[in-house]
Amino acid sequence: MRTEPESPRILIVDDDPDQRDLLETFLRRQGFRTRGAESGAAALELLGREPCALLITDVRMPGMSGLETLRRVREQHPRLPVLLVTAFADVRSAVAAMRDGALNYLAKPIDLDELMASVRLAVQGGAPPPPDGGVPPLPADVVVASPLMRAVCRDAAAIAGSDSRALLSGESGAGKEVVASLIHRWSNRAAGPLVKVGCVAVPEAQLEAELFGQELPGGLVRTGRLEQAETGSLFLDEIAEWPAALQSRLLRLLNEGVFRRVGGTRDVRSRARLLVATSRDLAAEIAAGRFREDLYYRLSGMEIHVPPLRERPEDILPLASHFSALFSRQQPRFSSSVAAALQAYPWPGNVRELRNAMERAALLSRGEVVLPEHLPSRILAAAAPAGEAPRDLQRLEEIEREAILRTLRKNRFNRTETARELAISRRALTYKLQRLRAEGVPVDP
Repeated sequence: MRTEPESPRILIVDDDPDQRDLLETFLRRQGFRTRGAESGAAALELLGREPCALLITDVRMPGMSGLETLRRVREQHPRLPVLLVTAFADVRSAVAAMRDGALNYLAKPIDLDELMASVRLAVQGGAPPPPDGGVPPLPADVVVASPLMRAVCRDAAAIAGSDSRALLSGESGAGKEVVASLIHRWSNRAAGPLVKVGCVAVPEAQLEAELFGQELPGGLVRTGRLEQAETGSLFLDEIAEWPAALQSRLLRLLNEGVFRRVGGTRDVRSRARLLVATSRDLAAEIAAGRFREDLYYRLSGMEIHVPPLRERPEDILPLASHFSALFSRQQPRFSSSVAAALQAYPWPGNVRELRNAMERAALLSRGEVVLPEHLPSRILAAAAPAGEAPRDLQRLEEIEREAILRTLRKNRFNRTETARELAISRRALTYKLQRLRAEGVPVDP
């Protein structure tokens, strides 16, 4: 009787249990078997007992670092592919480690597409075909039409089964809270609450008590949002706005899994899953001394970037139609000029601005045909003729595409080196490549 071959086993080495859990959950969803190890020494011991097709190791670990682990593996298992996961500050060391036989290195936050490309390269011939990768059904109030947002939903579904924290980045109003809700909805914590904490313009003392709770005279305890989210998820919005003292308290929570209520004298253990969001560039905040670098590395194991609405024009009309129906008794129709104006406007306020504009239009049109006069004047102004600007813009896009593809091939499809040579952030390159892939342009090796 013929039996199916076992899928390749991948060993993941990281002292951070959340990061191990995240990678193991994602790779199992792709059809691989996984094992985890908390240190380089534990990984070497496990490799002596069980064969693996690939080793993925973090670089920064106490005791034996990922680079030392790589060198030991090369001595004992010279043919085993090794993939390094690095923080930005480790990249130069990781490049040097390529000479010691590392297959590739991934910079944090991890890009799932790049991870899978490296994994498939390492186990080619033995890896199962990638599964359908279908996204669970979307709630009725979540509208997604663009390839970029479908990719965001795919990443959200991929990490939902893990208890790992996630960092959601993107402009204000782009939909980070919606993505956090999807992660919670698709997780094994869906029966628990999704507790949300806004961090903007809240006094430090009030925010601290709201999040961590408070012990009052007479033994009274005021439960904080962290404890309320015990069986569910805690969403912290605009984390870059947190003052330094609260950043330190959050870092302790992430490192040790415990916190103290305001006025308390004993530690309380937390099992809530953390989902955090920011509309700021945290790398710039770190450079300006406003955000802790060590906290960023603890938060950024998995980052999902929610693109602005102007970069996903396929979503504009479906969202506009959805919002219009919310604010009227029947589904309003858009005149052709209104549809053109909605698609021409750059939406600096993103989905939130679109919702507000559609509320106004639905009220003024009384649920009938939406005409140009029902839209705010700033939206109509964007639809005015602009001479040859569209053709100029198209030519610029062609030049950019050619430059990206040429530099990508020159650097053997290494995204970090490509982004550095193009003088753009690695995250910006990632989403430009996603857009090109959605247009059918080959961007993978």
